[in-house]
Order: sequence, then C-alpha cells, then structure tokens
Amino acid sequence: MPQVVLVNPQIPPNTGNIARTCAATGTELHLVGPLGFEISDRYLKRAGLDYWPFVNLHYHESLAAFKTLHQQRGGRWLGFTVRGSSSYVQFQFQADDWLLFGSETTGLPPGVLSACEHTLYIPMAQPEVRSLNLSVSVAAGLFEARRQLGYLQ
Repeated sequence: MPQVVLVNPQIPPNTGNIARTCAATGTELHLVGPLGFEISDRYLKRAGLDYWPFVNLHYHESLAAFKTLHQQRGGRWLGFTVRGSSSYVQFQFQADDWLLFGSETTGLPPGVLSACEHTLYIPMAQPEVRSLNLSVSVAAGLFEARRQLGYLQ
C-alpha cells in the first residue's frame, strides 16, 4: 500500500488532518524532520482528534534516517509539487510507492525532488492559485493511488 511522507511539515493542524486521513485509510505516515512543531503539540493532537492510536506513525529525525528505511523497503519516491512533470490522475501508481510532500511554505527541497523517480502535480483551473492546502493535496494524491490500486472497494 502506498505510504505518505511529509518532509519538514510546519503547520500542526495540517499534519494532524493528514494523520487522521492516514488513520482512516490504514496508511503509514512518515514525518521527516526537522518539524516546525513538537509532536506533542496540542494543535497537532486536536486536529487528529482521538484517532492517534490508529495512526501508524514513523518519525525520522532527518532525511538521511528516512533514506535508510526506504533503502530497506524499496519502492518509488513520488514527489508532489506544483512543478511536477505528470498529472497525478494520469500517473500509474504502484503498491509500494512513497508519496512525498514538502512543507507548506517551501514544498519539497531540491535534493529530495531530484531523488524522486517521478514528480506529480495536481491540476488547478485557476492559475493565480499557487497550490492547495497540504492536507487536501495529500488526501487527493492518496485517494487516487488507492482508487487505482483497488483499495477503495
């Protein structure tokens, strides 16, 4: 099943909402530090409501620590970015994909983007809108991957 990876998230309620989505779908959530908040942050906990016991959460202090886990497990890194090369709805997902999302303010760092096997974007009709909220982007990408892979039955 695809996994969600947040690289340097900054806003606790976004991460809490994403954790709630991951709990509902049984999706592993990986947080790659440094984070813009403490994992014990009350806003993070409040956004995740009482679903935290159902979140398969992994915290990696650094990108290097996360890379070590990825090398052990395998799978493709798919970077979601407004400058992606493929629309996420036209992309063919695989069960062992890692869906990577960057911070709310800067997106994925260039070094992470260059390590991604593919970069994906979410099409938007209004060119003046730079991006969607991080939690919305994660939900859109995750549910499309799950739809394609038959996990929505």
